Amino acid sequence: MIRLPAHAARAIARLEAAGFETWAVGGCVRDSLRGAAPHDWDLCTAAHPEQMQAVFAGERVLETGVKHGTLTLLTEGGPLEITTFRADGGYSDGRHPDGVRFVGHVEDDLARRDFTVGAMAWHPERGLCDPFGGLDDLQDGVLRAVGDPDARFQEDALRILRAVRFASKLGFTVEPETAAAMRRQAARLDCIAAERIREELTGALCGRFAQRALMDFADVIGYVLPELKPMFGCAQQNPHHLYDVWEHSVRATGQVPAEPVLRWSMLLHDCGKPACKTVDENGVGHFYGHPKASREIAECILRRLRFSGEDSERILLLVEQHDRPLGDTDKLVRRRLSQIGEARFRDLLAIKKGDAVGQGTHPEDVAWLHGMEQCLNDVLTAERCFSLRQLAVDGNDIKALGLSGPAVGEMLRALLGAVIDGQADNTREALIACARARMEERHDE
Repeated sequence: MIRLPAHAARAIARLEAAGFETWAVGGCVRDSLRGAAPHDWDLCTAAHPEQMQAVFAGERVLETGVKHGTLTLLTEGGPLEITTFRADGGYSDGRHPDGVRFVGHVEDDLARRDFTVGAMAWHPERGLCDPFGGLDDLQDGVLRAVGDPDARFQEDALRILRAVRFASKLGFTVEPETAAAMRRQAARLDCIAAERIREELTGALCGRFAQRALMDFADVIGYVLPELKPMFGCAQQNPHHLYDVWEHSVRATGQVPAEPVLRWSMLLHDCGKPACKTVDENGVGHFYGHPKASREIAECILRRLRFSGEDSERILLLVEQHDRPLGDTDKLVRRRLSQIGEARFRDLLAIKKGDAVGQGTHPEDVAWLHGMEQCLNDVLTAERCFSLRQLAVDGNDIKALGLSGPAVGEMLRALLGAVIDGQADNTREALIACARARMEERHDE
């Protein structure tokens, strides 16, 4: 049994009191039946938009999609999207219906939906309406297209990536005929906007079961990210790696926190390896220069998928620097902190941990990285100097010594290096003396 929130129950009661059959429908029903809290509640009804507006006269109603039969009722319990029972017309653009036709029964409305687990409706008195066996599929952990799977993906190709996202999020197995149709119809993804592809891929990457979904549908991922296809089956032939480049990257992706930038960085961190691969006389594979090559490939992907400048900058830094040492001593950690800051340092630690686990060969590397993290925490707790703002002198102090322009910044950076290297104490007196000594050395030269 599903317990409807009060605002949804009241809306259903008002519409039905006016003579219009109304149900909760779609994702909220699916999530409730699997014991998860729905993000929002959607209703479908026999009422047409103008009839809904009459029922809710005096309430706050937004005309979010009137031509498709959708209004949004704003309530204290949250917004309710309410849509007239409808059947979709043709999908000439492979994404949106050319038009809709209002129908009189909830079963006809459910027939237009993509997957059986989302094609269920619930009524507080009549119970569950499940004409396509969605409850059985939900209980069995199966994702199955409603009706003809080829037709569903021809109508809206984005459903192909939605299936991958659902498999990743819910851990469901895609039913064989549905999976085969996804592959047959993959070329239709060409008509999908880059932003929508990015959103669905991000959802798939951040799912709890991302590793299995990415391995099961590598060919679908490769269709929308063709730059990654050379990774498939690319053997590493290296004692540090148990898996090929693709499987290593996928396993590593599942090991970092489910934060989009980290997951994308992990997926792309080795995408340049196939182009850089060489094999020595002993049959050992090497990938010299692959971080730079991976960055170049990643940059093309991020630009095409229209990532934000901020996210692109973070991802590209992590891809390019994933193989660089962070340091395992106070001095080295502080030096890297001075270069990239704490946030990027922690990002790189997460990437390195995922990379180490994804290699499948040296679990002791993870323990070493935990030690590095402890070193970082110790530096931060002790408030050891690693940035210009922590120096005991500032630009005005340096200008007072007679320097100006770029020379001021150069001197401050030199003093920071001296503090990090233990050549000077971080006190005003010591740093002024150090600066004067450096100025005298340059004068003598």
